Amino acid sequence: MKSKKIVSKTIYYIIIAAIVIVFIYPFWWMVTNSLNSINEIFSKPSLLPKSWMWHNYIEIFQVQPFARHYLNTLAVAILGTAGNVFVSALSGYAFARLRFPGRSGLFILLLTALMMPIEVTIVPMYFMMNNIGANDTLVPLILIPVFCSQGAFSAFMLRQHFITVPKELEEAARLDGLRPAGIFFRIMLPISVPVLSSAAILAFLSVWNMYLEPLVFVSSLDKFTLPLSLSNFNDTYGLPQWNLQLAATTLSVIPVMIFYLIFQNKISDAMVNSGMK
Repeated sequence: MKSKKIVSKTIYYIIIAAIVIVFIYPFWWMVTNSLNSINEIFSKPSLLPKSWMWHNYIEIFQVQPFARHYLNTLAVAILGTAGNVFVSALSGYAFARLRFPGRSGLFILLLTALMMPIEVTIVPMYFMMNNIGANDTLVPLILIPVFCSQGAFSAFMLRQHFITVPKELEEAARLDGLRPAGIFFRIMLPISVPVLSSAAILAFLSVWNMYLEPLVFVSSLDKFTLPLSLSNFNDTYGLPQWNLQLAATTLSVIPVMIFYLIFQNKISDAMVNSGMK
């Protein structure tokens, strides 16, 4: 029996190690080749950099205003995520708990927005933003994750969560004299932190990786976000500078990793609790 357990555990760990390698190797390859020259990138693969060209990380700030692009993306991601979570929490609570005329019809519209890809709505949004003078600014990039499909998805997820909250909590809060706003901010939001964290990280990843939206709404170089900036590392012949692109990409994934590490426990709690319910 012991030998069978040892064999089964060995096979299990081998499978887990193989899966881990599959997921980690692309990231390792990116970091390694960000320190190589272009010719070394396409030469024989190596697990370690061949020339350790740290100058690649300096050059990405010299070729274009990469620091400004980084700050633009951080501003858009933070403000867009905060707006997404706040507005989605309000709308999700309203759809789950409040009774008002037209609630069912509005919820159907919400589901319609959830199924509407950005490619369908981006042209009318362009003209809308152009009419208010918001094109070539970061404003559309902040509003899109709040009010478009990503916002609808977060609102739907939070609505499903608020439905599962026992009504006795609200009734007890009303007996204590709390109004609907007090119930929402002092009762509902604190017990919804795991779900809010899940919505936040999904929104942050969506905003951080936006490419089509800044491509349409932004034209000035100083307004670029990271996805546009990464595709802009080309030589005088228009060919990609792969070493600089890999170095810039390596720096661009750092905030996403930090954001996930901060909220990973909350996300795990949300998944466990949803499974229990």
